[in-house]
Amino acid sequence: MTVRSYVSLDTAPARRVTTDSAFLLAEYLKTQAGFSSFETRASAARHFLYWLQRHHLPLSQVDAAVVERFAHHRCRCMGHGGVCYSRREFQRPRYITNVRRFVSFLEDCGTIRIPEDLAPIVLRLPVYGNHLSALGYSRGTRSMLLSGAEHFVHWLRLSRIPARDVDDCDIERFAKHDCRCFLCRKHGSLTNSGVTRRRRAGVSFLQYLRGCNLVPQGIVTEEDPRLVAFRAWLTHQCGVTAQTVVRYLAEAARWLPALSQDPGTYDAITIRNIVLHQPPTRSHKSVQLTATVLRTYLRYLVASDACRPELVYAVPCSRRRRNAALPKFLSSAIIQRIIASCDINTPLGLRDRAILLLLARLGLRAGDVCQLGLADIDWRNGRLRVDGKNRRASCLPLPQDAGDALLAYIEHARPPAHEDHVFLRVQAPFKSLKPSTIACIVAKARTRAGVEGVPTGSHVFRHSLATSMLRAGYSLEQVGAILRHRSPDTTAIYAKIDIDMLARVAQPWPGDSSC
Repeated sequence: MTVRSYVSLDTAPARRVTTDSAFLLAEYLKTQAGFSSFETRASAARHFLYWLQRHHLPLSQVDAAVVERFAHHRCRCMGHGGVCYSRREFQRPRYITNVRRFVSFLEDCGTIRIPEDLAPIVLRLPVYGNHLSALGYSRGTRSMLLSGAEHFVHWLRLSRIPARDVDDCDIERFAKHDCRCFLCRKHGSLTNSGVTRRRRAGVSFLQYLRGCNLVPQGIVTEEDPRLVAFRAWLTHQCGVTAQTVVRYLAEAARWLPALSQDPGTYDAITIRNIVLHQPPTRSHKSVQLTATVLRTYLRYLVASDACRPELVYAVPCSRRRRNAALPKFLSSAIIQRIIASCDINTPLGLRDRAILLLLARLGLRAGDVCQLGLADIDWRNGRLRVDGKNRRASCLPLPQDAGDALLAYIEHARPPAHEDHVFLRVQAPFKSLKPSTIACIVAKARTRAGVEGVPTGSHVFRHSLATSMLRAGYSLEQVGAILRHRSPDTTAIYAKIDIDMLARVAQPWPGDSSC
């Protein structure tokens, strides 16, 4: 009998496949000899076989549902020697665990069929352990994730879920299942932390399997074919960044169902209503995005000869009051308090301090910080290469304090990962940061410094730099050069906060009366 061994399960001796209950029980008991709980294991196996016979259930049909039925039946079964099985013993969680151990033995024997495509997944478990080591996980975290992966594979086996059908919903079911698996796991009430650990282990292993093409990619809703073609046009014809593609497609997916499948039937009223009939909770910027994406989508249709060119001009222009509001900024004292709140004795503090100094001294955007690479730092000349919007590269002078903080982070705190990005996660996996992470770093530093009632987000450092430069006597052209503005109009908004300059250009009120 060919044996299939999964995870660290006990395997049956190599014999021919059989359904003889007595023979299988005898072989199983041989594998359990020497365990202190041998009598309990033997009793659970005999009890389960007796219950199956009473309910006329063949061994080949045993699965997790059958085991659950057995676990909840009102026991009146006669045990070995004509004595009823102990109800008290039967109700203990370990009893059903021993039943599942016996079922796994039957699966190893081939008596109970299991999904064949789980075998490659099991063979990947040792390689997965090496993968976790390469990502830089600590020994304890590696042990937790690998143990959870073994548990997940065992649960898939008991649940009869083929690898081709595994999805994110199975992760949630695994995380919350009432574990009676025979692997050495804690039994009892499931805590929130236990659910979190299972979910984390399952998600990590599933991502690894998807990367190895052993399970299908995440099941997503069927995408509108119009979005597929629109994405291709944005990417190949317009050359926009991946972030812009994601933002445009998300916006288009919101209103595209309201449009006909045939662009030739579009009319001006329908186009205008998409922009004008917006939910009241949407901001002015969101309405502007709707108009921009809709106009771009219509241009794509016109380029494809799918709709009339004049419909592009049917998109209403969102009224925009340029320079209507004053830019929000922080004083130099508050910025210093925020930077000083970082603990330079920890890797996290060194990283955050370097990020905050780059934001404050150079006015970098959050995306600029995330995309900064090791090759972008010119240590010899004290310069920094920054890829800004529209892939426009600029070289900026690297201030002394920001350069020192950057060097301290790279030498003493940056993880030894094969990653070109400068700023990485402190904990494994050591991947590059996201713009939202930069915003969180700023928010936490502001909280540590006890600064309240001030603008939030990382962009406030950019506004603060421009404000301080103007007050120090720099011209708008110099400020625009540091902030890498393409148009002088973008920098002109900061003229509103230069009170001295405004006082010089203000004209006196006619006559003696005040305004």
